[in-house]
Amino acid sequence: MRPHLPGWSSIRVPREPIPPALAADLEDFLDAMRVEVGLAHTSLASYRGDLQWFLRWAGQRGTREVRELEPDDLVDYLADRRSLGAAEASVARGLVAVRMLLRFLIAEGRLRIDPSARIPAPILRRHLPHTLTVADVEALLGAFEGDGWRAQRDRALLEVLYASGARVSEAVRLRTQDLESELRVLRLVGKGDKMRLVPLGERARSALLTWIDGGRHDVLGTARRQEVFLSRSGRPLSRVDAWRRVKAAALSAGLAPSLSPHTLRHSFASHLIEGGADLRAVQEMLGHASIRTTEIYTHLDAAHVRSIHRLYHPRG
Repeated sequence: MRPHLPGWSSIRVPREPIPPALAADLEDFLDAMRVEVGLAHTSLASYRGDLQWFLRWAGQRGTREVRELEPDDLVDYLADRRSLGAAEASVARGLVAVRMLLRFLIAEGRLRIDPSARIPAPILRRHLPHTLTVADVEALLGAFEGDGWRAQRDRALLEVLYASGARVSEAVRLRTQDLESELRVLRLVGKGDKMRLVPLGERARSALLTWIDGGRHDVLGTARRQEVFLSRSGRPLSRVDAWRRVKAAALSAGLAPSLSPHTLRHSFASHLIEGGADLRAVQEMLGHASIRTTEIYTHLDAAHVRSIHRLYHPRG
């Protein structure tokens, strides 16, 4: 434990630059939140502000790398925020941002122990994720017309995202050896390199076969690549590339520009729950470590049931 140096618990608004290693961790985290989770610019700006405050504060305490953080640092950080007159909701939001950053770094293998693990999580109102209707999904998946290599790849990518509930990082990391011989099951490698098997529906299977046997072969030529989804140059498709293709499909289909790859993941889960799927099975397919994370989709299902009741019940 660090010695409690004079003045450490009374640090006020930090103004010094963020140490380089911490700044790099912050940018990687924000990039993942934008590409994988599809956070809006306002949400990203909020995370950036909270985390810049924290990382500058940590830098003033002598922290240069995230692995140097200790639980006492987090306790002092929360105390300083409160001493500056920050509202409890702002303090809670700041802790959530720090916790998300730390968990991201653990998942990336840059941090072994979460110093915030024993700090009680704030109780915040749950926000239900945005999902698409089945009709919206059909419009999105039909957005790319033609038989060119790009249309084949993009159709296959979107079909896989919706059919498997894969995170965009999992989809772009998908390799040919992760595909079962008849393309009926995908082997996805998720956070912490945890592997899971997810069934693949007939339409996604057909789109994937068309891409692998057609456009992918043309793009690849004589080169050898294990990744399933490739760019024009034959290199693996990046998370940002995949995010842009989903945005392009949304624009073409006339859907909200805020739609992201994660919207397809949410829609995959909520449509399964609405169709009567077992919550545990959905948890396994999503790769959630805790059933509590998956339970949010039961709230979505309840909202769907209420809307049906209002629509069809004579006293709805």
